[in-house]
Amino acid sequence: MDPRTGKAVRLGRILRPESGRAVVVAASHGVMAGPPSGLKTRDEIETVFAQLRSADGVMVTPGMIPLVEKTFVGRDRPGFVLHLDWKNHARSLYTPGKDGRGEGVLAQLADISDVAACGIDAVMTYMYLGQKDTALEQEEIVRNARIVRDCERHGIAVIIEPRSALEGIDPDALSAKVMSMYCRIAADIGADLVKALWPGSVEDFAAVTSTCYTPVLLAGGAGGEDPRSTLQLAAQAIEAGAKGVMFGRRIFRAEHPARVLRALNAVVHENQSVEQALRLLDQESQQRE
Repeated sequence: MDPRTGKAVRLGRILRPESGRAVVVAASHGVMAGPPSGLKTRDEIETVFAQLRSADGVMVTPGMIPLVEKTFVGRDRPGFVLHLDWKNHARSLYTPGKDGRGEGVLAQLADISDVAACGIDAVMTYMYLGQKDTALEQEEIVRNARIVRDCERHGIAVIIEPRSALEGIDPDALSAKVMSMYCRIAADIGADLVKALWPGSVEDFAAVTSTCYTPVLLAGGAGGEDPRSTLQLAAQAIEAGAKGVMFGRRIFRAEHPARVLRALNAVVHENQSVEQALRLLDQESQQRE
């Protein structure tokens, strides 16, 4: 028995074999910054999750699992992704650190053996680099390497989201040069997927994806009110060589998450244009009215 088979099966539930791409919904923001708009209450969580069936994966926190486990049970269901970390980087409320600014710390929320027992397909972990305290950077490398090796033994896929600890201070923190460095480090540690922020242009993001041999998924950032901007960002990511998107607020804050997901699938998996995907949104809206 080879755990690599388990990893291949689990990755195949997230990256569609037909396209090699994925649309993943990140719905785990609460563990880092409190209840997010769109997922503040139990009712909101249940309402949104009922509309996520067409996603290739949905990411939740350990505490959310009993509430939303039915989302993942059965055929043609999203891949089961676990947000493995807590972090206090860049938290706007009750900001930690001296003078409201710290270099951030992280904590693992679950043992990988327990993750495997829950049927999780992939875990996502952050990897912060560039701290002025070099011991913090070393701890991040050691922590991520341990998680990757543990997941290898259990056949679980790993998504690493590498970040600069100096975001908000260093204007080059999201430059193609810096992002290429830390995304490649994530790949070389053993990430199966790398989640990356948008550096500002197709050209810069192409420089990142071309130097990271592991598939890259674009993080969504703030948004959700304007479907056009969400679809445009996804289209630009695919143009730049990304293998999909990992959007949260752009989906769960939307007025109709299921419709936005359908349009995103058209862009990511079917190579449709933004205008074609928007027409699809309009058609579905008219059919439901």
